[in-house]
Amino acid sequence: SAVALLVLVTALASGLALALLPRAPVNRFCTAPNNKTGFLCDDRVTCVPASWVCDRASNCRNGEDEQEQLCGDLPHSLPGFLVFYCSNPRSWVYADQRCDGMNDCGDCSDETWSLAACPPCGQEWWSCSPVHFEFCSCIPRRLCRDGIQHCLGWSDEFVC
Repeated sequence: SAVALLVLVTALASGLALALLPRAPVNRFCTAPNNKTGFLCDDRVTCVPASWVCDRASNCRNGEDEQEQLCGDLPHSLPGFLVFYCSNPRSWVYADQRCDGMNDCGDCSDETWSLAACPPCGQEWWSCSPVHFEFCSCIPRRLCRDGIQHCLGWSDEFVC
């Protein structure tokens, strides 16, 4: 019984020592729907789109996407993979807003700037120089031939 007690005490001490060791940081990067950058929840299954982090709505079961240490000093408190800095260093957008076809930075740097590294317009988009501020170098094809000029040269109405 002394040996069993010694084994039990050793096991408890080992368990306590392991619990006190610093844990390695959790890799939270994941790929959300539409191949966009995401944030991995504690359940290691749920992948929340980057722009849903710190939006005041808990999307992870335990609310880890809204924790103070993550959301306390935006964007500095966010992991780097969740943030894209616009050409104006004071402006930033969530990484899943980069290359989404919308002018989220206000100067198109999230769509056309070399650091954005966006692919050319996809099948659902028409390449042109749009008039409206909300788009940069591509417009959704659904806007083609809608009777409203979106491209400077009217290609969205006559060619698209």
